[in-house]
Amino acid sequence: MLLLGDPHFKRFRITSLGQFSAVKRRLFSFFFIGALFSGVFYGIINQGNWFVMPRNSLQDWLMLLILYPVLSVMPQELIFRTYFFHRYKRIMPNKTVRILVSATVFALAHIVYANWVAVILAFIGGLLFAFTYAQSRSTFVCVIEHSLWGLWMFTLGIGQYLDSAIVP
Repeated sequence: MLLLGDPHFKRFRITSLGQFSAVKRRLFSFFFIGALFSGVFYGIINQGNWFVMPRNSLQDWLMLLILYPVLSVMPQELIFRTYFFHRYKRIMPNKTVRILVSATVFALAHIVYANWVAVILAFIGGLLFAFTYAQSRSTFVCVIEHSLWGLWMFTLGIGQYLDSAIVP
């Protein structure tokens, strides 16, 4: 509501693809390489939990595929990227500073999961998503990227660290 009520906010940033062409190659290649590496690495160190959600609860996993982007990713991207970058642009005119602070605040918000893995993953993801927002100027593009990574983490089994209902 704060964004929509601000006459200086460019509302098209929420739904447009912005400068998607500038980031799409990096976004998808980085996701492919990262997913491959994280899948192999997590499979080696924690084989028992590898793809645990789709294996044990297909219905829950399918619900996650639908609900996670809408109920979790969209609000997070609106707050930690779109609102943050708009609200603090004057205070932090340097994009690199905004990217670092956005990632830090995003990571700190994940302290509620009471494990260091969630905070570290959120910081790394926060850097990635903030960098994408700074380049693309599109909430929608960040929602796509955040959804890809989040759904991959939950599918792989790392989601146990990012869900308060599951104790790692």
